[in-house]
Amino acid sequence: MKKILLAGAGILLALTAMTIGGGLYLIDYALRPDRPKLDVQEAIAETCKDYPYITSWIDSLQTHKALKDTFITASDGTSLHAFYAYAARPTRKTALVIHGYGNRAADMLHIGYMYNRSLDCNILMPDLRHAGQSEGEAIQMGWLDRMDVMQWIGLAPSIFGDSLRMVVHGISMGGATTMMVSGERLPAYVSCFVDDCGYTSVWDEFKKELQTQFHLPPFPLLHAASWLCNLKYGWDFREASALEQVAKCKRPMLFIHGKEDDYVPTWMVYPLYEAKPSPKELWIVPDTEHAVAYKNFPEEYTRRVKEFTDRWIE
Repeated sequence: MKKILLAGAGILLALTAMTIGGGLYLIDYALRPDRPKLDVQEAIAETCKDYPYITSWIDSLQTHKALKDTFITASDGTSLHAFYAYAARPTRKTALVIHGYGNRAADMLHIGYMYNRSLDCNILMPDLRHAGQSEGEAIQMGWLDRMDVMQWIGLAPSIFGDSLRMVVHGISMGGATTMMVSGERLPAYVSCFVDDCGYTSVWDEFKKELQTQFHLPPFPLLHAASWLCNLKYGWDFREASALEQVAKCKRPMLFIHGKEDDYVPTWMVYPLYEAKPSPKELWIVPDTEHAVAYKNFPEEYTRRVKEFTDRWIE
């Protein structure tokens, strides 16, 4: 009997060690991917290849030194970077644009172009943690980033003036970050939000990725990874919920999601939209996969965002 108990204990310890090891691998794989090797100018050039019509706008900004850098220090001492640019003529309309997973602010210059050139807005485009020119040992999937974005929101009047009115617009992880921010107490000058293909929660997104990439069920690895993330970074996958945050948001939000999205599956936008109190709008973009709604339909995307922001930004 004693041998059986010892053998059982040994097996249990081995399984526990394997689960913890697997959990550590998952959080390292998901939250500490290699950063893009391109420098800022190379990243900007890559964005221009995908959206060639923004090249003259970027050239003009750089020629006139109008695309500026700014930095803040987060509460934990992390240095964070953002680009900003003023509109061609004085305005209080300002867009804070948030990039997605594995990207950085330079990869969002097409959305910066839409707001700055097409909609005559000031723009503020932060690099989230572990991205671009910002520090940070790991990606925070929007949850801790929401506090950094709130700090950028607080800084905005010192750049654009006290009378500004702001839309917060994010794509993919940036969309989830936008929704996570929307549930917090914010200054009155934050007028509205645009979520483009954000996920319901980190748990839901990682569960989907665990199944599609590794063909594994959530138990026990996802539970272990979530617990280890809490130990290491101070948050777990379930609490990082855009769904719960958006339910607290009373300000207007436009939801955009590609009908053919299987990376952040299209089904996720429906509970998000249902949870969000009015006012709200929803655009399911036909024939569109993940994070390419603007690329596929730039004119309609611009028109819908303009109509939405004009309605809510005075």
